[in-house]
Amino acid sequence: MALKPFIAPGARVALRSKPAGQRIDGQRGEAEIILDISRLLSRCFHPTPTGIDRVEYVYARELLERMPDRLAFAAVHPAGGYYGRLNGGAVRQFLTFTAARWRNARAMDQKEGRAAIVRQLIALRPRPVPRATGPRVYLQVSPHHLDDHGQVDAILRAEGAKFVTLVHDVIPLSHPEFARPQGAEEHRRRLRTIDSFASGIIGNSQATIDALAPHLAEGPRNRVIRVAHFGADPAEPADATRHKVPDRPYFIYISTIEPRKNHLLLLNIWRRLVEQMGDAAPMLVLVGRRGWENENVVDMLERGEILRGHVIEAGQVSDSEMQALTRNARAMLMPSFVEGFGMPVVEALAAGVPVVCSDIVAHREVGGDAPDYLDPLDGMGWIRVIRAYSVEGSPERAAQMDRIAAWSPPTWRDYFDIVENILEDVTVSVS
Repeated sequence: MALKPFIAPGARVALRSKPAGQRIDGQRGEAEIILDISRLLSRCFHPTPTGIDRVEYVYARELLERMPDRLAFAAVHPAGGYYGRLNGGAVRQFLTFTAARWRNARAMDQKEGRAAIVRQLIALRPRPVPRATGPRVYLQVSPHHLDDHGQVDAILRAEGAKFVTLVHDVIPLSHPEFARPQGAEEHRRRLRTIDSFASGIIGNSQATIDALAPHLAEGPRNRVIRVAHFGADPAEPADATRHKVPDRPYFIYISTIEPRKNHLLLLNIWRRLVEQMGDAAPMLVLVGRRGWENENVVDMLERGEILRGHVIEAGQVSDSEMQALTRNARAMLMPSFVEGFGMPVVEALAAGVPVVCSDIVAHREVGGDAPDYLDPLDGMGWIRVIRAYSVEGSPERAAQMDRIAAWSPPTWRDYFDIVENILEDVTVSVS
């Protein structure tokens, strides 16, 4: 999943809907919330984030806004073992540094950029777990180390905390053909850990919760399960001179290149478009790193001479560059076979950019009536829609723009209202 850029450090997206730590019904929850940021630390040397990285960052940002006095941070050391509590001031600096680096990914190519990261990590020196004076909830929103049942058990015992986690998808088990060779077994271990310990589960979509249900056989009584749709941050102000975009009509696809994302369909479509239209064919911009088991896709990208000048593999780009590419595209294409949520759909629509996506449950759940939906195997249908959208003054594109105007995007404010209530419900149910 690839999210769009965050706002500048110090600015705020979500407004408090109620005082920090206070339930909507007036009861006050006094639990200490411990947010695990293992994922961010483990990927700190990567120049650009994944969707899961971004979600963990947003949790830290928003919970610091809502409950700064009862929020703590913890992590598992990248080499293994529980790091323990992290210095709160250093975490805030690390988050600011991380957001700035994501907006300018090129800085990571410089030696001083890596040295700055090392300094950040040193400042995050761990501290012993303090003695509990009240209820605690350990909140983890990435799959990092969930495959280690024993380690999670040890962390919860050390903290004396109840466990709440976010489930992004169940794809390695529901569609193992799209996972890495050991992906299904690894995910099975993660779900066993969740089933054993989670007093609260947050699903990014009803589709994810429905897929998760068969894997929940036992576990804590009175488990709280809720669906909360990710929000979208507002885009940075447009700056036409800052980033170059193609000078003729183009479409964009933001995704790691992996089999379930169906890049092969688009590349074959573009081959056909170039054969039919020549230089009048629209362009395709692919944003995202190369994943695994993509031999056919890589062969077409590297050896498909007919695609040169028509398909651009942009790779990993900064947040601001990704926003510029999305803002000026004729549409966001999303032909994936299966998704847990489909964040690019939400973010493109929120930015007023049309979306043409596969007709799957997760996309329908978050996109509503706004996008144009197509079967991910309907090559001729995709060709017709792409050709229609590429024309200036396209009535099909204009019709979607009208639907987007009536579409209500999910917000981070609403999302974290749900998260706060889950945390409070877990606290009340175990107090």
